[in-house]
Parts: sequence; structure tokens; C-alpha cells
Amino acid sequence: MTEFAWHARIVCGNEVGAGFLVSARRVLTCAHVVRASATSEVTVSFPNSRNLGPLPATVAALGGWAGDAADPGDLAVLELDRDVPLEPARFAPPGAELAGEPAPTLVAYGFPKGYDEGMLAQYHAVPGALVRDEWRQLEAATAHGQALAPGFSGAAVTLADGRVVGMVSTVVGARDGRVGRMLPTQVMARYWPELGALLAAPDQDRDALRRLHALVRRAVAEGLDCDPDRLFLDAVGPFGPELPTREGFASLGAAAGYVQWEVADGKAVTRFADRLEELLDAPPVRPAAAAPVWSPIVVEMDRSGAGTDQVTVEVSAYRDGQRRRVGSRRLPRAAVRAYVQRSIDEAFTQLAPGAEELITFVLPRGWLNEPVASWECGADDPTPLGCAYPLVVVDRSRHRSGRLRHQLAKRWQKLDACPGARLHRVDCDTGERPQSLRKRLRDDDADLTGYAFPPTGAPPHFEVGLNTPVAILLWPRTGCAEPGHDGPCPGATFLDELTDRLTGVPPAELPREVMDLRETAEADEHPDRHWARDVQLLWDDPRCFPEPAALLHSPVA
Repeated sequence: MTEFAWHARIVCGNEVGAGFLVSARRVLTCAHVVRASATSEVTVSFPNSRNLGPLPATVAALGGWAGDAADPGDLAVLELDRDVPLEPARFAPPGAELAGEPAPTLVAYGFPKGYDEGMLAQYHAVPGALVRDEWRQLEAATAHGQALAPGFSGAAVTLADGRVVGMVSTVVGARDGRVGRMLPTQVMARYWPELGALLAAPDQDRDALRRLHALVRRAVAEGLDCDPDRLFLDAVGPFGPELPTREGFASLGAAAGYVQWEVADGKAVTRFADRLEELLDAPPVRPAAAAPVWSPIVVEMDRSGAGTDQVTVEVSAYRDGQRRRVGSRRLPRAAVRAYVQRSIDEAFTQLAPGAEELITFVLPRGWLNEPVASWECGADDPTPLGCAYPLVVVDRSRHRSGRLRHQLAKRWQKLDACPGARLHRVDCDTGERPQSLRKRLRDDDADLTGYAFPPTGAPPHFEVGLNTPVAILLWPRTGCAEPGHDGPCPGATFLDELTDRLTGVPPAELPREVMDLRETAEADEHPDRHWARDVQLLWDDPRCFPEPAALLHSPVA
């Protein structure tokens, strides 16, 4: 066997062409060579390894060629009926057909009529742009040698050392075959992305490419349900190229290949692979259940102008989209809890039978960390409200902002179709400026953000989450006191555990999920040490409150 034993002769019906071995069982050729494969047998032989004999093959993949000589995607991947003991072809870096001065002489091994053993043709690549971004034009190196002719289609175009730079696809121009076209390897990889793992430009990280294509193969094998367009856009970032076509990518492999060959940012390959690996290693998404139709019981509180110790409280219940006021009082802070307990109990009488209650505390921004989930249900029931019912807090200023309510309603329309929002972390050691955090949350289209510290730890960072606006915020009420500290980080532990627990949970289900978390922490042998002992959930879907209460006034007590 010779080092060039990978050259192949392909027969399909009346068509004879060439090809080349790229793995123990895969051969590349032109799609038009095997156009009759639906009705005719495809056989592959290796002239430089005659002991193998003709081998049956099937068409494993096609590049999308539509049937005309000027149509793109004239590539086919053949699968032999068994492995062959031959070294596959080696590939030169993309663009090597033009490297050097003078440009290298290229060689094609084809099978024109009467030469079943094969003939060699010498050509030069024409520099400049690819023809229609698809073909590299070839022109004969001599006036008297073998010309490209029928039987050369699918032949590997190689450098003198045998490394492949492309594949002969068509003979064009004069009838003497002195002009032809080849598909460069990077174009071939568009149509068969697995080829990308065998190719690398001089400035590309081969390990990163191998990892990328290994992940793509794993995703295909596991049937991963993902959006190639979204992966591409995440990889190139907000200032990267747009989708190449209005229809987007036909497959995950096509998106990976485009990132490899068409995106100048070398780190895009790593970002694409990182995100794909996240999706592959994510816990299984829970089966989607019908989103609950919440019936909120709203407790709205605000400072009263009657004195620093005075609080105005109004309790309402929603039924059939209509707000029903239960009561409104101005009270000393010490009396608020008892009044809220009684009013919530009364508010339940306003709900429809079977309604999904949602206790919602609408609080001033400075009170969002109040331990309302720990308040008892009543004088005779010490169960924490947050363990008895789904309970959330809402920022009062954005609850009443028409601008933010409009933005949040749009976000929730998107979240309705989301099987599980991804948690965007704000760690205590981030060192991130509020302005940078705002840009990150907007660039990532964040809908669920977790903080390692309470609002008092870094108020400007919370202002960003509230005003962006992010629909859902979570934090530990007694987590890290402030960003950046020495020693163990309870806030980081909180975010790690929260990420694991909430992955795959539909956003509409989060109030119930957090209630379950609170119950789990309360039932723990050491509840004060449980990571979820004081989780606070700001969950804000303005569609649950189609009729906000009027501005609180100070009623007569």
C-alpha cells in the first residue's frame, strides 16, 4: 500500500468519478457523481490498494446540491460497508493552494474514460475571490498534460506532498478542460461540518476545534434539542456578524462550521463550545406543566406621612382579573403584622373556588428585604407564610410604572414559552460596576438573576436589576453582607445550590418552587444552616395585576 492509497474511484450507474477516504469508512465525492444512487448501486475501489476490490457504499450525507452545475453544495459523503485498513487523506490549512511565490502546482487524481487505474492532472489555483463564494477557479499548469475531464469529479486536489486543499467539482470554459473549479476544504466543511475537525487554519487552536466538533457529534448522537441560530448569536456576541441567511442555519453542525470559518473572532469557537457543553450537561428539563393561573392576594405597604413609625397597608384579592379591596389602614409598624395576618385570611374569601393563591407583598424599594415570608400565618398558626403559600415580593415603584410594566409584560410573553430560564449570577466578588452589570443583563436578555448578597449589600447593583428590568430576582436575605470579603462565601454557595435547583423550572412555577425550598429548609435538622433558609423571591408578572390599586393614601384608622 502507498501513502496515497486513499484516492478512490467511484461508480454509480453510468457515472464514474473520483473521491478520497477521510476516515476508516467515509469517502468524500461530488453529489452529482452519485445522483443515481436511489436506483443504482454505488461502488468504491482504491486503485492503489487493488487487493481490497470494489466495496459497496451508501450515501450518508449530501450538501444540498439541487441538480444544476451552477448550484452550490455539490458534495456527498459515502459510507463503506466496512472499515478499510488505509490511512485517510491529510489536509493542508485552508488557503494553502495560494500560499508561496510562485503559487504551488496542484495535482488531481481522476479516472477519465479508458483509464480505470487513474490519471494525474496539474493545475494552479487562481488567486482572488471565490466564485460566488463557493468555488476556487483552477487553470491548467501546462498546455499539454492531462486535462480535467469526466471522471475527475470528486477528485482530491492536493499539494505536491499529498495534503488536500479541495475537491474537483466542475469543468468550465473551453472544451479542452483547461479551466475547472474546485470546492476549497473550508467550503466543503460548510456542507459536512464533521470535516471541520480535520481542518485548522494556522492561527486556529486545534484542541479547541477538536473539542467543538466532538461536542457537535455528541449533541447529534444524543438528539439535543437546541437552537443553532441562538448558539451562533451567543458565540459571536452583540457586535459580531448576523445570521448569514434569513432562514438561519439548517443544522447545529452548519452553525459550528460557520463559526469556525467565517467568524474572525478566534474566541467565538470556544464560546460556542462552552454554551453547547452547558446544554449537554444540564439536568433534564422537567416535563412542561400547564402554567398556573395565579390569583394574587396583594399586600401593599408604604410609609405614611403621618409619622416615621406609621405605615399604610392595603390588602386586595384578585378574582377574574378584577381587584377586590379587603381593607386599608394606617398603623404603627408594630401592628402591621397582625393586621396583615387577619386581612390575608379574609382575602381568601374573595378568591374563586380552586384558585391558585399567590401572596404578593408590594413593598417600597428599601423594604424589599423584609422577612415577610417568615411571618406566621396567624396567632393560632405559627407556620411561616412562605411555607404555607407561594409568596413573592414586588418592587412598589416599578409595580406602578407604566413604562416598566409594559417592558415586563413583553418579557413574560417570551417567558411563557421558556421551559426554564437560565440564572444570571451576581457574585459578591464580581467587582463589576453597576453600568457593566446593566449591559451584561441586557446583552444576555436576562430574565432571572440571582444575587449573592441582600439589597443592602450593594444597592446600586439591585437598582440595575430592578430598572433593567429583570422579571425575577432572588437573593439570600442574610447572605454576604457586602460584595468582596475574605473567607468562605455563603452567597456563592447560595447561587450554586440555586442554579442546580432551578434549572429546568418554568418561570411561572418559581413561586411554588421557592415555597417548596422554604419548607425544605424549615424541616431541616439544622434550619439555620440550610442554604435556602432565608431565600427572597421578587417575581413580577404585571399580567397578574391587570388593575393596580390606586395610590395609597392614609386612611382614617
